[in-house]
Amino acid sequence: MIAHKVLFVVLDGVSDRPCDALNGLTPLEAAKTPVLDRIAAEGICGIMDSVAPGIRPGSDTSHLALLGYPPQEYYTGRGPLEAEGTGIHMTAGMIGFRCNFATVDENGLITDRRAGRISGTAPLAEAIREEVDLSALGVEFRFESGAGHRAALALSGVGLGDKVSSNDPKKEGVKPPAVKPCTDDPADKKTAEACNEFIRQSSKVLYDHPLNIKRMEEGLPPANLLLIRGAGKMGKFPQFSERYGLSGSVISAATLITGIGKVVGLEHIPVPGTTGSVNSDLNAKVKAALGELERKDFVLMNIKGADEAGHDGKGIQKRDFIEVIDAALEPLLDLPDTLLVICADHSTPCSIKDHSADPVPVVIRGPGVRVDRNTRFDEISCAEGGLHRIRGLDLMPIVLDLINKSHKYGA
Repeated sequence: MIAHKVLFVVLDGVSDRPCDALNGLTPLEAAKTPVLDRIAAEGICGIMDSVAPGIRPGSDTSHLALLGYPPQEYYTGRGPLEAEGTGIHMTAGMIGFRCNFATVDENGLITDRRAGRISGTAPLAEAIREEVDLSALGVEFRFESGAGHRAALALSGVGLGDKVSSNDPKKEGVKPPAVKPCTDDPADKKTAEACNEFIRQSSKVLYDHPLNIKRMEEGLPPANLLLIRGAGKMGKFPQFSERYGLSGSVISAATLITGIGKVVGLEHIPVPGTTGSVNSDLNAKVKAALGELERKDFVLMNIKGADEAGHDGKGIQKRDFIEVIDAALEPLLDLPDTLLVICADHSTPCSIKDHSADPVPVVIRGPGVRVDRNTRFDEISCAEGGLHRIRGLDLMPIVLDLINKSHKYGA
């Protein structure tokens, strides 16, 4: 029997290193995961370098690789992908940025790069769109809020470049630097000037906004500054359906992943109650994925909360959320005619609170799969599985072969 459907589940940042808070175990090792372990026992496992050994991948470059788009060829920066994910339609040549709503004090020092992990920023974005004007520079902009403290900015106009710096110092207690051109190209100078003017005008809008005034009254950090980074010029992506002959959807609360899915032609399926955090409604997300499999060949589902816990250095929270993930995945045990792929996109060790180059666990389960002897889904156990050690770019060719969609190499 050969599967005709593919469900690709990416447990964002779930992979880790030994945690002191978990007696030297990784959160995956410490968690009780009967569903993931059963999937591992009924499938073939391995470990995977999302980009290459020793390379710390971003969520953007790793997801491009997992979908079979070499990031060395297609990646121009996170900004355009983030912008697409927030609902900004990026056409070739537009300059995109990822943004954070942040907090600065009366001295202009950054006190919180995420404004207390604020959410519900749509009113702030609307005010910025109404009041900020870059027309004097010959530049038009689009600005949209994303999940939580995230947002995206896109610039369009004649003579814009994407080689510019960021105003995000990546730490707190300092003033944000000005955006600067990274080359002598007048196009980059124009973009840097537009960015600085956008930041200046938007800061005035945010400072007086009722939402921020209310937050300060409640003792919460106001979102009174935008940090922008990840500049990139939108390129062209071959469409997923043409590349693989498969129709597909993407289900993700993370605007970056949504954007990647959209630029390669996957239909974005919004799911109410999903947040990209540990409070996300995973049952709704799984239900939506099962519904999409009834009408599409391929579904990419990203679950992000473990990555957030890793960035915050909270090993116990990460372990506990993994157990929530495991329970939510139980309906996948009875999937008919479907190849189930579960992996991480990168490691986010609690010990460093950032991505690392450690390989991640991966399992493939479904019709035609050669089942190995591994019975646990974690970083150590999967390393002994039958897939051995692969790259992210290897995954889609393996999947295509298992569903009999690959082409013969040679006679």
